[in-house]
Amino acid sequence: MFSIPGQSPVKISPAAERQISRLIQGKQAYGLRIGLKKGGCAGMEYTMDLVSEAEKSDEVIEQNGARVLVAPAAQMFLFGTEIDYETGLLESGFRFRNPNVTDACGCGESVSFSIDRDAPQG
Repeated sequence: MFSIPGQSPVKISPAAERQISRLIQGKQAYGLRIGLKKGGCAGMEYTMDLVSEAEKSDEVIEQNGARVLVAPAAQMFLFGTEIDYETGLLESGFRFRNPNVTDACGCGESVSFSIDRDAPQG
């Protein structure tokens, strides 16, 4: 993964830690894999899947009971990202604060990067 020694490549907020931990325990999963796929009006969408095991090239981040796996093709696009979980009156969900994003759609569901306009799969 693209990382700085001694520093986690993806940060997980305390609220996201709690929610990821709940999801993993509730579904008896190994962890939450995050990645990117082509789609949305800005070109790429985040993916999130509960998985039963890590794949060989996944980057695994463990933090206070939360285990996040970063898909290999998405690693360079997600470096420096903070994953948060916000609860609101109308909607609740995970939020990605990604410093690599150069454009996002109005609803915030899809993003694009200047690194490469072609979306990875993962």
